[in-house]
Amino acid sequence: MSNLENLYQAILGGKREEAVDATRLALAEGHSPQYIINNGMVQAMHEIGGQFECGRAFLPHLLMSARAMKGALDLLNPLMVGENRRVSAGRVVIGTVKGDLHDIGKNLVASMLEGAGFEVFNLGVDVPNDVFVSAVRDHDADIVCMSALLTTTMGNMKEVVTALTAAGLRNRVKIMVGGAPLSEGFAASIGADGYSANANQAVMLAKNLLGLTK
Repeated sequence: MSNLENLYQAILGGKREEAVDATRLALAEGHSPQYIINNGMVQAMHEIGGQFECGRAFLPHLLMSARAMKGALDLLNPLMVGENRRVSAGRVVIGTVKGDLHDIGKNLVASMLEGAGFEVFNLGVDVPNDVFVSAVRDHDADIVCMSALLTTTMGNMKEVVTALTAAGLRNRVKIMVGGAPLSEGFAASIGADGYSANANQAVMLAKNLLGLTK
């Protein structure tokens, strides 16, 4: 198998060290970082996401594949610094809202979006409203993703929407929300553009919101 095929299989199987090794060998063959992402990582994450939707893969598989992909991506990112590139899929700012410290689901969504070709800026947890606003402005974001796992913090998502509106940025970005206590109805009630119940749906929603689906 080629090194790109090895990378694809390693990510699909959730094998981080093998994914990193295959990426290193693909670079040695002369493939560009973006070529490796598009022809190895994106395809593998698309496949594991499809298996998850069909019930042939489960959350642990997604987590392992995301971890393997992230390991390979960490090897490529320093090589792409200074290229002044804009990932064709778009730029995403993601974070867990103020008062909430949960990050497993948010990090999985971030990894899946990276695997799908988005440029992701992960703000972490307990993110204040003004930090979301600054990140949208600084990174020229196309999408804001907010996560909350507590009923006591999900209301803070509305505050972020309000802050983006006050800053004159709301019309520039699509807003996605996710987390266990949320629903489509809640997303609509706070003025978000969409809700996703899991990481794979988040990728599909992001693509739909930016008109990237065929």
